[in-house]
Amino acid sequence: MIANKISVLKLALIFCCLNLLLSRCYSEQFSTAVTVREDDGDQQKEDHDSDQTEDPEDLEVFYPTAEWQTLKPGQAVPAGSHVRLNLQTGEREVKLGEEEGVKHWKQGERPEMNKQSASFSTTELKEALKKFKAENDDPVKKNTEQAEESGGSQFRSVDELKREMETMNFLVETDEQIMRKLLAQFNSTSGTVDQRVSALLELEYLVHQVDNAKNLVSMGGMKLVTDALNSTDIRLQESAAFVLGSAVSSNPSVQVEALEGGALQKLLTLLTAPHPVPVKKKALFAVACLLHHFPFAQSHFVKLGGLQVLGELFQEQGSDSLRLRVITMLYDMITEKELVLQAGVDGGESWSDQYLQQYAELSLQPTLTELGWCRLVPELLVSPDHDQREKALRTLLAMMPDCRPQYQQNPALLASLRTLREEYSALSLSEQNQGETDGYFGEILALLDSLVLKTH
Repeated sequence: MIANKISVLKLALIFCCLNLLLSRCYSEQFSTAVTVREDDGDQQKEDHDSDQTEDPEDLEVFYPTAEWQTLKPGQAVPAGSHVRLNLQTGEREVKLGEEEGVKHWKQGERPEMNKQSASFSTTELKEALKKFKAENDDPVKKNTEQAEESGGSQFRSVDELKREMETMNFLVETDEQIMRKLLAQFNSTSGTVDQRVSALLELEYLVHQVDNAKNLVSMGGMKLVTDALNSTDIRLQESAAFVLGSAVSSNPSVQVEALEGGALQKLLTLLTAPHPVPVKKKALFAVACLLHHFPFAQSHFVKLGGLQVLGELFQEQGSDSLRLRVITMLYDMITEKELVLQAGVDGGESWSDQYLQQYAELSLQPTLTELGWCRLVPELLVSPDHDQREKALRTLLAMMPDCRPQYQQNPALLASLRTLREEYSALSLSEQNQGETDGYFGEILALLDSLVLKTH
């Protein structure tokens, strides 16, 4: 029984240590055999490093085939062979290697062998087994250590990356440095129109960021962009208006700088001049962004005749694509004032008294009524476009306090409301039949019902 236990222990030790030993054996292409020697106190018997006469059996060469065969103790294995331990029988088995470059040999040929054999004692194998088990008992710790080791090599600081890029002649530039170069390119007298337009478009991408828009002002770029609105080239005018609108969008300090720099007057000039529609679209975009939540600029806009300019745009031939933008801007201005003043009354927002006073003094709706907007907006209801109809209905409701008498005396408007109500009742019913209880057509129908009710 004791002998059997020792044999089993040997087999287990050999199997568990194969990962440690095979690397040494495979590095020599299996040109050495592994021998386990028993401990005898402090004396160890070495099989191949002593001066004793070699046993002929130790040098017996085993000739493997394509099938697994049992390997007897002391038999040498040719280089390139596959060796495994059969856990059921406890015996080693061998077959021909399949790697590229391994040569098959004929029975009777004696391959060249390295007669040196690696020698390990039982104690050494036990220690190797303990080490093997210790390294694999805690996979979480092992994976963590590997992740830390790999992470340390994969992630580096920004300064390290910059130094490496500098050695590779890469230049890391900040947004501010890029903007300075673009402004220099735009302001260069030797640059072509295409180059200047390209510089403006790249600036437009950068000034969406609040700090970059502020830097544009501090660099003097806002003045260059504003002056470009007076350019004789329509491409520069369009691009400059685009940059200006993006820079002032939701950026109060830049809005103030643009207004003080005369941007609003120049934008209104673009809108009144006979420019192509794309130029006027970008100019309208810039005006809307400049006026947004800026009551002082809105009052200045009314005083400069901005509402008259919008009315002329609305009535221009071939300006259908501009009409929706115009009434959208009017609707935003009307509802914005109402919401801010209501929030000030309710105490929901911490608006300053000066800010609320500026909105209170803004004479928007009375001016719209005087300029005939109560008659102009209903014209959009004849459009077949659902979006234009929706925007027109919302604007009509927003203008209701001052325009109600004119709505009631407008038979074309009342007829349009009845016709549209029938149309959208059917469309809303179709939505409900499809399971859409809060559909788009249902929203338009609700606007129509509200408008019909308030005009009677």
